[in-house]
Amino acid sequence: MSESRLAEADLGALVPDWIDWAETARRLGVTVGKVRTMIREHELAAAVPAPGAGQQVPADFVQDGLVVKGLPGLLTVLHDGGYDDRECIAWLFTDADLPGRPIDALRENRGSEVKRRAQAMAF
Repeated sequence: MSESRLAEADLGALVPDWIDWAETARRLGVTVGKVRTMIREHELAAAVPAPGAGQQVPADFVQDGLVVKGLPGLLTVLHDGGYDDRECIAWLFTDADLPGRPIDALRENRGSEVKRRAQAMAF
């Protein structure tokens, strides 16, 4: 998916479940302030999924009380390549022939190919 298509993606349609910052904090066992810091430092990504919804985090970014393994590093690579949170989320939830979506590969501990593709996109 091209950068312009990522920026225009309907995140509400791509991402099945969203959680607000308070629920993200509860699932991670941290404060809302820590969630804010994690988003700022690209350990998590957040976006507004629908008009008036406020910033939320895709529920699939949290697994077993932790941030999905490999997600922070992947987000850093994408941000270093000029992608914003919205574009990162769109890319993670778009089928990339891995098989499946990059977020699914990360959640199934198959992150090597996802990271390689993200590095290639960022350059």
